[in-house]
Formats: sequence, C-alpha cells, structure tokens
Amino acid sequence: MTNKELEQISELKTPNKCIAIFRRPDTVLLSDQFTIVLDGIQDPGNLGTILRLADWFGVKQLVCSKDTVDCYNPKVIQSSMGAIYRVIVHYTDLASYLRNSPQQKYGAMLNGKNYKETDYAENAILIMGNEGKGVRPEIEALIDFPVTIPRFGEAESLNVATATAILLAEIIR
Repeated sequence: MTNKELEQISELKTPNKCIAIFRRPDTVLLSDQFTIVLDGIQDPGNLGTILRLADWFGVKQLVCSKDTVDCYNPKVIQSSMGAIYRVIVHYTDLASYLRNSPQQKYGAMLNGKNYKETDYAENAILIMGNEGKGVRPEIEALIDFPVTIPRFGEAESLNVATATAILLAEIIR
C-alpha cells in the first residue's frame, strides 16, 4: 500500500506504515473477575487510556453503559495502544448488570471514603462515571462502597482516566 493510500484511509495526519484487519471476537461476560464499569464515558481518549490502564494492571474486562463511546472509534483504538485487542469490552444496561452481580461494588465519588483507607474485595467492580456528570443516580444507588481521591487544591474534579489510574494502582496492589 502506498503512503497516499494510507493517508486516504487514515484519520491521522501522519498515518502508520501498516494496517491490520481484526475480527470482533464473540465475548462472554466474566462474573468472577475484577471489572471496571464505565458509566457514560464520552471522550474517546479517556476510554482508550482506561483500556490501556486495564491492560497494564491485568484487568480482563470493561463493562460500559450503552451511551459510552464506541470502543472501536479510531481515537479509542489509537489511544489504547493495542489494549483494545487484549481487554474485553461489553456494552449493557448497567443498572441491570449491577443489580444481578454478587460482586462488591466500589464507586468513584466526590463524597466517598478515602480510597487509601478502604479494603477492597479481590474480584470487585470499580465504577467510574461520566467526565462532567459523574455516576448517574440510579447507578450510584447500587454502589456498596463510595470511594474518593482526596482533593488538596482548588480543581473541581479529576480526569476520569487519571482517577482510574490512581484507584487501580491502589486496588490492584
């Protein structure tokens, strides 16, 4: 394939020198694994980064609300740096999924218990909310343990991918 052809099919200003075609695998929701749940994540870069974090920390699956950005969005794939091919992504009705899951549910909230003072179950669920709105009220009601990253400055909130990294580093250790 020529450089011109690569430029025509790529959304990047400087496309890679190769392309790949993958088949979307049929996946099964794992009920006994540590799971990251994403409620309404809209930014493709955030989802790609969270996929990369999951891959780094050995998390095998993400469960996303139906309005979370498509995991096959080109920007998600690019920012995941290959993690999209190693981490299973499911889209489902979160309220139903969480109600039916026996796993302990930890949710990132502004008004939770300090994340460093929390004991985490081995195969728990970590719920992360929308970049601007946080976790929806109907999902918040299903959280067993709200956790927070204490704020020492004036910022209103943390980027969802940054917050996920901080929480995963504590939970997975």
